[in-house]
Amino acid sequence: MKKIVATPNAPAAIGPYSQGVVAVGKLVFVAGQTPVNPATGKIEATEIKGAAKQCLTNVKAILEEAGLTMDDVVKTTVFLQDLKDFKDMNEVYATFFTGDYPARSAVQVAALPLGALCEIEAIAVEK
Repeated sequence: MKKIVATPNAPAAIGPYSQGVVAVGKLVFVAGQTPVNPATGKIEATEIKGAAKQCLTNVKAILEEAGLTMDDVVKTTVFLQDLKDFKDMNEVYATFFTGDYPARSAVQVAALPLGALCEIEAIAVEK
């Protein structure tokens, strides 16, 4: 069983994927979120801190639609256009989580959709 999570408070999918998926009633998989502002449908952040904040705000909106919080996240993957941005991304990332942080991978990629500076995906567990 799976339940699709969709919210207008995060950017609509721009391809064949869902914003989020609740699997077997236990796990929620949040698709990679670029720094698209859902109100405008555009990437407005021109530096990594703003981009990371919008990515994580989008992740948070999808989780809230599924009835979860950032505290329910157990794993994230961060894709960076330039690994030199890791420190600044990390500063913003830390403000979205309290207590125990989720497991995380961070990698540099050749390119991201819409020319984004970063993309962040998450896996959360229902309590």
